[in-house]
Amino acid sequence: MLYDVLIIGAGPAGITAAIYAKRANLKVAMFEKDTPGGQLSKYNEIENYTGAKKVAGYELATMMIDHAYDLDIEVLYDEVTKVELDGNVKRLITPDKTYEAKAVIIATGNVPRRLGVENEDELAMNGISWCAICDGPLYKDRKVVVIGGGNSAVEEASYLATLATHVTVVQNLSDLTADMKSQDILRSMKNVDFRYSSVVSKFLKDDKGLSGVVIKSEDGNEESIEADGVFEYVGLIPVTDMVKDLGITNKYGYIEANEKMQTKVEGVYAAGDVIVKQIRQVVTATADGAIAAQNVLRYLETWK
Repeated sequence: MLYDVLIIGAGPAGITAAIYAKRANLKVAMFEKDTPGGQLSKYNEIENYTGAKKVAGYELATMMIDHAYDLDIEVLYDEVTKVELDGNVKRLITPDKTYEAKAVIIATGNVPRRLGVENEDELAMNGISWCAICDGPLYKDRKVVVIGGGNSAVEEASYLATLATHVTVVQNLSDLTADMKSQDILRSMKNVDFRYSSVVSKFLKDDKGLSGVVIKSEDGNEESIEADGVFEYVGLIPVTDMVKDLGITNKYGYIEANEKMQTKVEGVYAAGDVIVKQIRQVVTATADGAIAAQNVLRYLETWK
């Protein structure tokens, strides 16, 4: 069977693309190897998705995938391990089957790089977050720790400092690495302090959840820091192994796409957190998905 478009990933970008494609009467299917909704389904609350006010991440994810089900969009619960080209046909290979399509939209997102220390997995999305814009308001008038010293960590720490009573920034290097303007803004805030040349060795918890972190300096000294929330910014890992041979990613693994969500390979589009972009949010992911689907429509008009 030759699909008009196959979508890899059933997060906000992928689901939106599928909805637009289905409403245009395209033969479409969407792959999901885990849980529909992607990272969205793992956040406790979302407060910045237009019209939803305050909603649990899994609830918003459920509403999105239910929208797709209501349109009878085919969801393939399988993992695409490789995308190959055969002329204008795109072949999507899974462990047990090969699928073919005229066009592909890659909406696989990314996963936060984790520290791999004690209690981290248990407290993920329950005290430990990777998105200050998403979860920062939950810690208004409370204490938080930000891990990292690059642009993301420093900019998000500045934002959190406008909400929290105190922010402690833990950086494994001897200084911050963010651009100087961002550093100056953060250093000017009176409720922020820093721990340099230190790493988190353990997350502390009590019967309510996260209660703090234990950090270890390069000279071996340990310190416990009380915290209601922790925000990790030690990098993201884009999920792009399946397209690594297509030459469409940058040196960090993110897919390079233009304003039409078109990659440099004709008929291969990408949307959402997996692409090179400024802001990675639910609302921008859905916008990307809509744009990708609309441009797939135009591409199919000339497909032979």
